Amino acid sequence: MATRRIIVASHNAHKIKEIKELVSQLDLEVVSLSEVGDYPPVVEDGDTFQDNARKKAVEIARLCGEYVLADDSGLEVDALGGAPGVHSARFAGEPASDRRNNELLLEKLADCPIEQRGAQFRCVMALAAPDGQVEFSEGICRGVILFEPRGNSGFGYDPLFFVPELGLTFAELSSAEKNSISHRFRAMQGMLKVIMGLEAEKSS
Repeated sequence: MATRRIIVASHNAHKIKEIKELVSQLDLEVVSLSEVGDYPPVVEDGDTFQDNARKKAVEIARLCGEYVLADDSGLEVDALGGAPGVHSARFAGEPASDRRNNELLLEKLADCPIEQRGAQFRCVMALAAPDGQVEFSEGICRGVILFEPRGNSGFGYDPLFFVPELGLTFAELSSAEKNSISHRFRAMQGMLKVIMGLEAEKSS
């Protein structure tokens, strides 16, 4: 199985950059969807992160005939029953806006004391082969939603997502610091084991 090049089924520059940094120590070429062709957008209408990751990976792998890595991730807030979840990117409606999403989240949590503001980022990755075979990995990072944003790095809900062990929000961390604890990092660690397993099968 030729897994030395993997297409990431995303046009999100932040996500592509994070994934490339996470696999930088491997002899693995990571390319974005926009670098390999003009493929139609995949409608993310699944009920779970795994549903959406599977759909994106399988559809693009079938179209391009190569291994495709897709992920779906988002914020799950305890006090909101796991919302915004799969709707994280468009929590405040269309068009997608990080600022409006954060404002809506703060509005919904306005009456919650800090001890009730627990949350987690969840990332599910799917690696699909052209024949439709799919492998999954998942990563979770726990934290707390602050009362106001802090920090200028990152994207999405990062300025509100506080990691108690570090005493900082995701938006206050450097890329290297975030990539050592994030949900995407943890999901990628599992996916690297999958990729290495495929390489071992190929060489045996």
